[in-house]
Amino acid sequence: MVSKGEVFVIDTDAACREELSNALRQSAYDVICFADGASLLSEAKARIPACVLLEMPPDRSALEVLRRLREENCMAPVLVTSANGNIAMAVDAIKSGAADFIEKPFRTHDIVGRINAAIDESAQPTSRRQRWLPGCEPLTAREGDVLALLAAGLTNKEVARRMHLSARTVEGYRASILKKAGARNVTDLLRRIYGQGSPSQV
Repeated sequence: MVSKGEVFVIDTDAACREELSNALRQSAYDVICFADGASLLSEAKARIPACVLLEMPPDRSALEVLRRLREENCMAPVLVTSANGNIAMAVDAIKSGAADFIEKPFRTHDIVGRINAAIDESAQPTSRRQRWLPGCEPLTAREGDVLALLAAGLTNKEVARRMHLSARTVEGYRASILKKAGARNVTDLLRRIYGQGSPSQV
């Protein structure tokens, strides 16, 4: 069976690591497990994973691992798992570069499906990935570009600099995106994008 790529897994539960490894290998992935974030960061410099599955401990140290991966140009999608997750933690993870936030306990086959989806989505052009929101009016190409940067955790000013726009123009795009999505703020919007519930849920 031809390998679909390597998946890096960090999880403190040995049984969970083994279950995930078995399921991913059955789906044609190579799996490398790590005991901590430092080990993963060291290995990520020498290898190019297709995806990273990263457990979020109570001290939130996984956020630093996420930031370091992005700083070192590891562009693989990162899925964060947590047994003590909440919306604030999910938003922090997304702003730090996570592609998904998954609460434990989870079903292993669901994780494999979400890894497949994250890898497929990461291979698509940004404008294509972000142009549509479920059940909402379609975004313009420029709104899609703004949304992609907001979802990556950039501030209005950073988006403005990146896109060579004024901060006020970016604020206008953001307001339009929020209106189309029916979201109260960017936090609600990120929850909608990454499957953390509809904006009406708290």
